[in-house]
Amino acid sequence: MQAFIYDAVRTPRGRGKSSGSLHTLSPLELASTVLRALPERSGFDPALVDEVIMGCVEAVGDQGANLARSAVLAAGYGDTVPGFMVARFCGSALDAVNAAAAKVMSGQAGCVVAGGVEMNSLVPMLFGTGGPSVSDVFFNDQVMQTPQGVAADLIATLEGFKRSDVDAFAAASHQRAAEAQREGWFRGSLVPVCDANGMLCLAQDELVRPETTVESLAKLKASFLTSGEKMGFDATVRYRYPQVDRIDHIHHAGNSSAISDGASAVVIGNEKAGAHLGRSPRARIVATASAAADPCIMLTAPTPATEKVLARAGLSIGDIDLFEVNEAFASVVLKFMKDLGVPHEKVNVAGGAIALGHPVGATGGMLIGTIVDELERRGLRRGLVTMCTGLGMAVATIVELV
Repeated sequence: MQAFIYDAVRTPRGRGKSSGSLHTLSPLELASTVLRALPERSGFDPALVDEVIMGCVEAVGDQGANLARSAVLAAGYGDTVPGFMVARFCGSALDAVNAAAAKVMSGQAGCVVAGGVEMNSLVPMLFGTGGPSVSDVFFNDQVMQTPQGVAADLIATLEGFKRSDVDAFAAASHQRAAEAQREGWFRGSLVPVCDANGMLCLAQDELVRPETTVESLAKLKASFLTSGEKMGFDATVRYRYPQVDRIDHIHHAGNSSAISDGASAVVIGNEKAGAHLGRSPRARIVATASAAADPCIMLTAPTPATEKVLARAGLSIGDIDLFEVNEAFASVVLKFMKDLGVPHEKVNVAGGAIALGHPVGATGGMLIGTIVDELERRGLRRGLVTMCTGLGMAVATIVELV
């Protein structure tokens, strides 16, 4: 049985700080906004949905408990639609999409809505959910875990990427995102966010800076030098990678993913679901995969995840027309392109998380919507989405236009 994508929506990405336009709202309001938008766009009965699956990284406080089920009820889907949460760090929403596809492909569900939500302005990415990564020093010593920013700098050092390389990639992300915003490429998937009184809070992504250049980025100070040198993580990675005599700290706020708030939702169903929903399928999910690599360097698993999902689909890298590789840090995407021989012209054509923002638990659903939009707009066929995550994992998904 095949799993088709019938629709995909997202909120604009808001600045993930107290100055952000979405900060006064709640994760429940963002999640219910995207859920509510789906039946409003096509008029289907939300009771037809078998399940809602949502990703969230920091499931504490206002993001705690079963936010998917809460959003179902708040969005008016009715009492009969269940929901559950997925947590795979930054890959959570993409994993939610993949779990939905698996349910549909196996015949265990006919129609599933999958996506995610995260409000970094309310729940900062400080591992508030705890776990061994936070509390167990013996575990951290055993796996030689490092902060993601230090890992990104380690990738750059090992691969020979210079400060000018990562800054050029970041500037291109802003330029592409600015063009996409200016030309209305996101318009078909964006859902404006309003408050409880119906007042508009945000209608478009608020983090894009069209004026960004390599020269302006060159003025920013490295963000992870202190944690690397003074907190001892440089020594950890040098022990793990003895061929490195020093870490070149070149990542900063301008070439790392922007902290943000947002939510996403994708409608995934079998062929029969389309008749019930009154929608024609836009794309089908061809294959999914997850992979893992060294947690010390942490951010390199998109390459094996991509190789695995291509093998599972019986495809080669040349069969993929567009790629969405989450821009956690510039070096992550540069390494991916170098490893697999993918030209930048095929990668993140509408910009990425460096420019647009990375509402971590929601981003995977956003990338699915973006790649389907861009395949349609450009008249192409296949796309691949992949994301690195904490503790050295990655998720990948191949979609194909119908």
